[in-house]
Amino acid sequence: MNLEDIVETILSFNCERVIFTGGEPCLQDLQTIGSELKKHGLNLSVETNGTIEVPDIIDWICVSPKDQLYPNVSIKQRVGHELKVVFCGQDLSMYDDLKQGFEHHFIQPCYMDTNSVEQNGKDFAVVERLVKSSPGWRLSLQTHKWMGVD
Repeated sequence: MNLEDIVETILSFNCERVIFTGGEPCLQDLQTIGSELKKHGLNLSVETNGTIEVPDIIDWICVSPKDQLYPNVSIKQRVGHELKVVFCGQDLSMYDDLKQGFEHHFIQPCYMDTNSVEQNGKDFAVVERLVKSSPGWRLSLQTHKWMGVD
């Protein structure tokens, strides 16, 4: 698809917001496609791992760092709207500096489709307790995973 086809397809959904996600969206040319979408009044959001700075054309930035999995990769996008941490047992103090650049702070249980419902439920309970005992953090869920929706 070329840029014109992509924009036409997006506009066919009669939406107000486009969210760039999946893989690492900042590897793509968001400035170019974003400029075209903005001409149609669309609001642009991105969910990124933060390893590449997000272009200014984006209206809402959610950074979900993967540094608990890749500790040698630095976070370059240090400001935004949401910081969403997938909890894998890491010490939340590792995000103390990063939190300062974000308005909203979320912790999400690491849902594993290879785990049993019981194990995922136990992981959820751990995160629920963590959120309750960690001021400034809120719970986030990937509801589609819990519901089995692809």
